[in-house]
Amino acid sequence: MSSPPAGASPTDRDPRGDAAVAVVIPCFSELRWRHLAAAVESVLAQTAPPAEVVIVVDHNDTLLERATRQWPEARVMVNRFSPGASGARNTGAFSVTSEIIAFLDDDTVADAEWLRRLTAHLDDPTVVGVGGGVSPAWEGRRPSWFPDVFSWVVGAHAPAAAESVTEVRNVWGENMAVRRERFLAVGGFRPDFGKVGHHSSPEDTDLCIRMAAAGGRWLLVPSARVHHHVPADRTTFRYFLRRSFFEGEGKAALRSMSPPGSLAVERAYVGKELPRAFLAGFTRPLQRDRSGAAARSASIAAGAAAAAAGYAWGSVTEAVRSATSRRRLPGSGS
Repeated sequence: MSSPPAGASPTDRDPRGDAAVAVVIPCFSELRWRHLAAAVESVLAQTAPPAEVVIVVDHNDTLLERATRQWPEARVMVNRFSPGASGARNTGAFSVTSEIIAFLDDDTVADAEWLRRLTAHLDDPTVVGVGGGVSPAWEGRRPSWFPDVFSWVVGAHAPAAAESVTEVRNVWGENMAVRRERFLAVGGFRPDFGKVGHHSSPEDTDLCIRMAAAGGRWLLVPSARVHHHVPADRTTFRYFLRRSFFEGEGKAALRSMSPPGSLAVERAYVGKELPRAFLAGFTRPLQRDRSGAAARSASIAAGAAAAAAGYAWGSVTEAVRSATSRRRLPGSGS
């Protein structure tokens, strides 16, 4: 796990001492400036403002300078760890003293009541972390072939997702709040596992599993809502298949580093939710958009196949990595 950087200067800490909530926003590209600005401004406009807003720039000096000029009321930092969302989030989280740390991505916009609703349930000492609802903000038209059951491909919850507070295995890093003490106890996000650029791994799921294993539970609070920007280049079928493949690959890696039974949620999704959604495209007699429904069912089959291929590839990769590591151990005979 990562650890707080040694020798951090006093200016890297919150000068106001312990505070209620700090919000950490990682960012990496000037091409997303408009969305970063919307994310930061949505946090500054909260009805229950955070004690501190920390913007962590992922190894981009130009973006660092620009963000520092733009938001003097926030603390802008450079990622102290390896490139990627995990290192950037850890950098911000390790630098604050607030009891609660909330994470928001640089391409999401929070509702005005987001932070108040997200953190309210952390009054319960058995809750180690909370996540909120995520709605897609499509840049263009949503593709008619895109199935709701694959909304996670564009970083959003399905429209039919539960609207009541629910205990869950994991929430998403783009809309999450954690108890700082419990977050630090497990070392934060795994530094060698997570999103780098446009390649994604389920670092948030891994964090949730580790924090829960240390004792506690996670809640999903759908009313603590953010809106995730979905650019036009993520509405193509090619992106849909690629993202599904990477998800399968990431879940294979997650299985190798998690306790047995950790992927029960995925098994239920593949064994129940996907077949039900697939058949719905052919069995609803009064459906007006029959061709669109059939296309969505076909997309479900293609997405499931891509994820399965990614899982198979990831499983082979993990097996090779494990075998290589064993051969390098002292006394292994190599």
